[in-house]
Amino acid sequence: MNIEIINIGDELLIGQVINTNSTWMSHELNKAGFNVSRIISVGDNESDILNVLKESTERSQIVLITGGLGPTPDDITMQTLCKFFNTRQVFNEEIYKDLLKMLKKRKISINQLTKEQAFVPENCEVIRNSVGTAPVLWFNHSEKIIASMPGVPFEMQYAMSVNIIPRLIKMFKTELIIHQTVNIFGIPESLLAEKISEWETNLPPFIKLAYLPEYGKIRLRLTATGNDKNTLEAAIFENIKMLFPLIADNIYGFRDETVQEMLLRFLKNYNGTISTAESCTGGYISHLITSVPGASECFKGSIVAYSNQLKTNLLDIKEKDLLKYGAVSKKVVEQMALSVCKKMGTDYAIATSGIAGPTGGSPQKPTGTVWIAWAGKGKVVSEKFQMGDDRQRTIIRTAETAIIKMKLMIELDHTDLSSE
Repeated sequence: MNIEIINIGDELLIGQVINTNSTWMSHELNKAGFNVSRIISVGDNESDILNVLKESTERSQIVLITGGLGPTPDDITMQTLCKFFNTRQVFNEEIYKDLLKMLKKRKISINQLTKEQAFVPENCEVIRNSVGTAPVLWFNHSEKIIASMPGVPFEMQYAMSVNIIPRLIKMFKTELIIHQTVNIFGIPESLLAEKISEWETNLPPFIKLAYLPEYGKIRLRLTATGNDKNTLEAAIFENIKMLFPLIADNIYGFRDETVQEMLLRFLKNYNGTISTAESCTGGYISHLITSVPGASECFKGSIVAYSNQLKTNLLDIKEKDLLKYGAVSKKVVEQMALSVCKKMGTDYAIATSGIAGPTGGSPQKPTGTVWIAWAGKGKVVSEKFQMGDDRQRTIIRTAETAIIKMKLMIELDHTDLSSE
């Protein structure tokens, strides 16, 4: 069952407001078994809205609209819908009572603009909005469903969750849609596609594969569609098992979560703690980790030692090693990881040192050269990377690579322990 989403508002087209509504709606509709075939943003312009409505209703059986139902003159969705459906606006006493009740709670007097929100299209079913002033409008038109909701995110989410999706589920039989993510790192998208091409070709017709690349990593999303949950889950599981011999070293997880959420989940599972010593990433690893609620259970702190002087003073890096090997070296980054691990009293530590660019590179150490070290359980390992010549990309890729490989190290430690 295909659905089109139309988001109305000039603010969406000029970049003033990020369109989070369509993302949320698509996710929730997909969970309910509905496929969103198109997402359209259109400004507060009557002719544009009419054209989009005509095209969408010709293509799809269900069209969901958000935005433009407010009380101000730039909100023209209500009038435009009346024109599209060749109807007029009529006063709805129940909506007016809801408005009075809501505004009374807020100690606000009703004015003419707000009162006009009680005027609704004559030929639609009005769904009362218990969390806002603009009602939800439900049209049955030529065997098509058109529903118009407020653009305020929490009002739209309430309407979708309580009214729209439950109604659609009752009206239409949908297939189950099951997603499974395989998280990949350390391999370019084109090489990955080449390595798994035969596996991809042999996927059953009810499983679709999507490549979702990001800086330094790729999410493979398998989507299975059908009627039996157990059959779909078993098919996905069997096909992922066949993927392992091809790219086992590049798989770091299977959940649809950020790398920092994954790391903290593992640390909490094993009651582990972590700290960081950062140079080229400038605290970005710490930022990612502390962006996760509850990070304080595992994350103890960071030393951002950008200069060689601070590397010596705060992390006890030997001056002779800095002079002989340079800050961007195996010798120095491993000392950084071991030192911060000891000073913070943590089970594990990550350290980074590199040349983020665009300047500072040399023939021996070009821009994008990065050393990362991981310490834990009394040992330290490190690896050299070439992250490219874009500063921001280098910082992001370094931080996420450091986190991913830290997770793998923790996992390996505990796998070894459990097998003894």
